[in-house]
Amino acid sequence: MDKLNFEALEQIPIPEGLEERLSKKIDEWEQQSRPKKRSKVRYYAVAASIALVFGIGIGHHFLRDNSVNLAEKDTFQDPVVAQQEADRALNLLAHNLNRGISHLEKVKVLTEKSEK
Repeated sequence: MDKLNFEALEQIPIPEGLEERLSKKIDEWEQQSRPKKRSKVRYYAVAASIALVFGIGIGHHFLRDNSVNLAEKDTFQDPVVAQQEADRALNLLAHNLNRGISHLEKVKVLTEKSEK
C-alpha cells in the first residue's frame, strides 16, 4: 500500500457525471461560505466610508470658519477677550465632535441591524 499502482488506478471506471456533480457541490459550498464574509466586510466598508465623509466635512467646515477668524484675531491684548474666544472655539469643537459622534452612532445601529 506504500506504493501506488497508477496503472491499476487508471483501470477503475469513473461514473458518468461525477465531475459535474463535484463541481456543483464545490460551487454550493463556496456560495454558502462567501455571503457571510462579504456582507460583513461590505457593511464595515460602508460604515467606514460614511465616517470618513463626515469627518472630512466637519474638518473642512471647522478649518474654513476658523481660518478666517484666526487671520483677523491672531493675538489678544485683553486676557478676558482671549478667554472668551478660547471658550468659543472649544465649544464649537465640542459641538462638531458631538454631531459627528451622533452620526457614527446612527451608522453603528444600522450596521448592527443589518448584521442581524
